[in-house]
Amino acid sequence: MSATTTPAPARRATATDGSYRLSFPRLVRSETLKLLTLRSPWWSIAIVAVLSIGFSLLMAWAITSFDGGPQDDGGSMATMVILAPTTFTMLLAVILGAIQVTGEYSTGMMRSTLTAAPGRLGSLLAKTVVVAGFVFVSSVIIFAIAAAATAPIMARKDLGLDFSNPEVSLLPLLAGALTMAVIAIIGVATGYILRNGPGAIALGVGLVFVLPIVPAFFAALPGWEWIQDAARFLPSNAGQALMGTGGSNQLEPWAAGLTLVAWVVVGLIGASAVLKSRDA
Repeated sequence: MSATTTPAPARRATATDGSYRLSFPRLVRSETLKLLTLRSPWWSIAIVAVLSIGFSLLMAWAITSFDGGPQDDGGSMATMVILAPTTFTMLLAVILGAIQVTGEYSTGMMRSTLTAAPGRLGSLLAKTVVVAGFVFVSSVIIFAIAAAATAPIMARKDLGLDFSNPEVSLLPLLAGALTMAVIAIIGVATGYILRNGPGAIALGVGLVFVLPIVPAFFAALPGWEWIQDAARFLPSNAGQALMGTGGSNQLEPWAAGLTLVAWVVVGLIGASAVLKSRDA
């Protein structure tokens, strides 16, 4: 008589198994799911796309519609036409970043997030990576569509993009996408710091759009030139310098890049301090 053996039931995974260990890639996956299943990011990016492509087409049409305009400038004008709308689409980037955080606080989802990730800083970094990556990739796609849409118009005066010279074509466009991602990170930081939607949006808009206007009121006043110098280090102005679309009184590209990095670091340090010290 032979004994029959019954297959042992599969061992159920427990909370102590490695399969349930909360890792940073899983936090990134969780934040990605939260972002992609919301309507607000898609609406924000759709508005950015409509404004960017529409304004680029309008600028291209205006530049090529009069006689005596620029001729064969090596592609810099075509790049400027594509990047010019970032002056105001940065507002949507900072709003998108802010509402991704404040929305969780207002719905109570942040409590679930912090329960699942009690270390807190991992969830903050994961959300930062996801929001910045979403805005960066979306900006690249929008710039590509704007380039394709404006190319036939700009070609009428030999003002098309020159991809053989990356310094006036690809690099400025990548700098534009990077600037949009940095602005979105600043929005994320303001969301964690204030945890209130209107307040975070007001702070982000003030930082990105209102403060750069202030130096214009002191432009003709002797002794107040320091305001002009200080304004060069604002995130939107540093981004314009990195793209090469700012004025003559702008930072060098390396200094503009370091300035944007500094804004990201300072913003995330402030957000981390608030997140670690206050409950949701």
